[in-house]
Amino acid sequence: MVSIISIKSKKLSGEIFVPGDKSISHRALILGACAVGKTTIENLLESQDVLATLNALKELGVSIKKNQKIWEVQGNGLGSLITPNKILNLGNSGTGVRLLMGLVSGCDITASFIGDESLNSRPMKRVLVPLKQSGAEIQSDNFKLPVTIKGNKIPIPIKYTSILSSAQVKSCVLLNGLTTTGKTSYSELVKSRDHTEKMLHFMGASIQSKYLKDGSNRIELKGLPYLKSKHFKIPNDPSSAAFPSAVALIIPDSDIKIKNVCLNDLRTGFYESIREMGGFIKFINQKSISGEVVGDIHVKYSKLKGIVVPQKRVPSMIDEFPIFCIVACFAEGETIMRGIKDLRNKESDRIKEMVDNLNEFGFSVKSTTDSISIIGNKKVNPKKEIAIDSKFDHRIAMSFLCLGLLMEKGIKVNNAETISTSFPGFYNIMKSIGANFKKYRVIE
Repeated sequence: MVSIISIKSKKLSGEIFVPGDKSISHRALILGACAVGKTTIENLLESQDVLATLNALKELGVSIKKNQKIWEVQGNGLGSLITPNKILNLGNSGTGVRLLMGLVSGCDITASFIGDESLNSRPMKRVLVPLKQSGAEIQSDNFKLPVTIKGNKIPIPIKYTSILSSAQVKSCVLLNGLTTTGKTSYSELVKSRDHTEKMLHFMGASIQSKYLKDGSNRIELKGLPYLKSKHFKIPNDPSSAAFPSAVALIIPDSDIKIKNVCLNDLRTGFYESIREMGGFIKFINQKSISGEVVGDIHVKYSKLKGIVVPQKRVPSMIDEFPIFCIVACFAEGETIMRGIKDLRNKESDRIKEMVDNLNEFGFSVKSTTDSISIIGNKKVNPKKEIAIDSKFDHRIAMSFLCLGLLMEKGIKVNNAETISTSFPGFYNIMKSIGANFKKYRVIE
């Protein structure tokens, strides 16, 4: 077990790079496997989650290798996967397992999926129900892992309306639709992150997205596209960038820049909310790379006020709510977050973990099934070090390490090794701008 202690720090300053975007990294590998020819990927996030997807694709017969700093995926076209010789273990990666289920269900193969204890407890019904429409044969116990899928060589085109705003569900359905002979249609009440759509369009697929009169979003994909191999230069992850940004906002005199970050407007809800709170957040040096808007984020210490986060913004900051809760603890007045029930289905029950742990520090935090409210209090400072069990949730671990940088006695986060599932280098990157971290390993 790895534990990290964070202790009160002075101002943060400097320029940093966070790792490549996790969502785009998964998709670049998977779509590269569907293309014809060699897809090259620059700045792939080499985290445990992404490497789990990479290794699963290798088991499915895809040739993937690293040539210096560039990853090469040799695609053999749609439907070219083979039945793996063993169960595909996706570890902690919800994105990896749900997207690969979509891919496998559209091929004439059989594959079984499993994960770690956390992933095995997470709901898979959201993707298995629409996949059954395609004719895939699915075996599962209560719609949870382990899951076995026997794909349909020519899937029936799915027409599905989701009550969730979930890029994972949407991407799963679209990946299944690649091998249909018809048109796949997917509707969502609120538009979720659209990396899959952008990347498919970039590779030559006929895919359209449009808003309907009721405000919902519909995506239509024409089956059997000829996907061209491409070079993906992956921008850095805005969800990872939220952690140093949050700390810079609440430690006096801090001033940092985070370079080459994905600024897709469906990923920047955290930063929009910070601006509404009065925070200094500027996007600079913006440009387009591989179909995505990329730029630098400039953050300064700011006096913040509480806000009500609009529910329509929730999908664009769903991964950032744990660290947003930390920021809210230092804002004047009350901050309210509603419509966040899906946080209970992440690597941990993130609503419960944030509320229980923040209350232990003495912050005023309340919750309902789908909401959190926080009354900020800059004076909270326990007289002893408090230990947090990450519950093997990387975002819980990083959020409380960030909070520790404002606590005189510090915070110890146990099971901190889970951070490597999404943000390898977190410890050193944060230390480089002034974070007071100490790491040690407990031999069990």
